[in-house]
Amino acid sequence: MLAVDLRQYKRIVRRAPALIAAATLGCTLAACSRMPANNPAETQAGAAGDQGRGPRTGAAPVRCRDLPSASDLKEYLRRAPAEGGEAGGLFSGKMEWAAIVNRSGEICATAVATDDPASAWPGSQAIAKAKAYTANSYSTDTLPMSTARLYTLSQPGHSLWGVSQPNAFNPECLETPENAGKTDGKLCGGMIGFGGGVPLYRGRTRVGGLGVSGDTACADHEIAKRIRHVAQLDPEKGQLADDITYATVDGPSVFSHPLCPNTWLNGKKVGDEAVAGR
Repeated sequence: MLAVDLRQYKRIVRRAPALIAAATLGCTLAACSRMPANNPAETQAGAAGDQGRGPRTGAAPVRCRDLPSASDLKEYLRRAPAEGGEAGGLFSGKMEWAAIVNRSGEICATAVATDDPASAWPGSQAIAKAKAYTANSYSTDTLPMSTARLYTLSQPGHSLWGVSQPNAFNPECLETPENAGKTDGKLCGGMIGFGGGVPLYRGRTRVGGLGVSGDTACADHEIAKRIRHVAQLDPEKGQLADDITYATVDGPSVFSHPLCPNTWLNGKKVGDEAVAGR
């Protein structure tokens, strides 16, 4: 009994400063219940319970190992065209490049859907990386912003015209298709104002961005949002929280994107890009 009483006494002594401070501030029962637990296991359980409730001050940065790897990304690229119906575009979303950046904008993974990397558009490797950077850079924990929704805003005469100038793509990030992964860990930058880039989330926290390129901008967006959904990295409000919008479908908006050749939206064809006049 003496040993038990002594242990209890020591615990009380250790907690005395916190108890005194709480009493001085007039803590309520709810506030007092948030005081540190004696049991380290309880403290760890409490920390685990905070996950998904949004960012906390001083939270650790999102690391690349917390995001899909290049092999994961390649698998998702190949699955996406069959997820949710026809994707449209020129290739039905089957010739895509994709890249992922972390919350700080650093490249974490790059992949291409084809066996031969050079058989997909080589120029789309850099565009995918820039789309990932853009989607991450212009989204917040509370407001996801796909690159598709930046289209109208970034046109001449609109409020974000010229936004790409301070965020030029780093030429050191230009690599051959076979060496696309050499940019891992680099801040490549770039600003893209058309479809194919979406931010990535865990709960209420933005953890990075995904960029997809290799087809029409409209098909790129369809594939990007499917990959994000398969990877379980949707925004808190769901897969379509920052979906592409078309004036002919959704009405005029500052977030509107033009139609592309063979445009499909969520498994339904919605139109085609207007042909050029003489």
